[in-house]
Amino acid sequence: MDYGKLGSTGLDISRLAVGCMTYGVPERGNHPWTLPEAESRPLIRKALDLGFIFFDTANVYSDGTSEEIVGRALRDFVRRDEVVIATKVCNRMRPGPNGAGLSRRAIMAEVDASLRRLGVDYVDLYQIHRWDRATPVEETMEALHDVVKAGKARYIGASSMSAWQFAKAQYAAERYGWTRFVTMQNHYNLLYREEEREMNPLCADQGVGLLPWSPLARGRLTRGAAEATDRIRSDVYGHSLYDATIDADRHVIQAVEMVAAARGVPMAQVALAWLLTRPGVSAPIVGASKPEHLEDAVAALSLTLSPEEIATLEAPYVPHAIAGMA
Repeated sequence: MDYGKLGSTGLDISRLAVGCMTYGVPERGNHPWTLPEAESRPLIRKALDLGFIFFDTANVYSDGTSEEIVGRALRDFVRRDEVVIATKVCNRMRPGPNGAGLSRRAIMAEVDASLRRLGVDYVDLYQIHRWDRATPVEETMEALHDVVKAGKARYIGASSMSAWQFAKAQYAAERYGWTRFVTMQNHYNLLYREEEREMNPLCADQGVGLLPWSPLARGRLTRGAAEATDRIRSDVYGHSLYDATIDADRHVIQAVEMVAAARGVPMAQVALAWLLTRPGVSAPIVGASKPEHLEDAVAALSLTLSPEEIATLEAPYVPHAIAGMA
């Protein structure tokens, strides 16, 4: 494992993060492919053995059971000060008014609920999962600042929004002397590179670290374009992100397949190795439902792509409609 800093902060993280949406009670939430606790724990143990110290979850994953499973495993396997734990807030946790969003009430209630489920006194990174159009950004940023000042989070981050929204939030924090976002967890991979237009350059200019989610396009960059897994077939949200009928996307997948075959490595290693070369990327968020997924991710750190290989991987891309912000 390699290690680096979280954006421009002094916090050390593994150069890959474990995406914990995979771990949760399958009957809770809308992810029937998640792994129950007995199957999740060996993978979390494997990640720690491989040197992962950065774990990313969210309150909404499997209706809170992801936080519970990950929290129990980390308490059993490692000391709290040896890992970096991130979670998120915004999406709906219960029906009715005030059951979602980024109001002061929601943030204060949900951070405490997340800490209880994780079994910790603080999280290292507390992230807004999406933009809340119904709440003034000043209310959100002041509440997040108070979460940090109360010692419940060390840093704050954001995820998937327009660059103007992110800039507006950072401006509000700077104007009033509140805590600023140090990370942007955005939708970014070889099949979706629209973030390179505005968000990534903004973050690079401001020293904000990128934590790309879906770095393997929910498995589409790990196998031939004609292949599909049960998760791909049942992943309703994934279908809104990727369109199998786009010729250019198939050509991107074929390029990954070609480079991987020439190197004699799995496609996942090539796709991750490319992402790790991108400016500003602190740590891709890697989901793993099998031990080899974690092993391939770590192996990608040692795979150095040539300029010609990078050009081959990037050449087929065409502009896409914006996806992943809802």
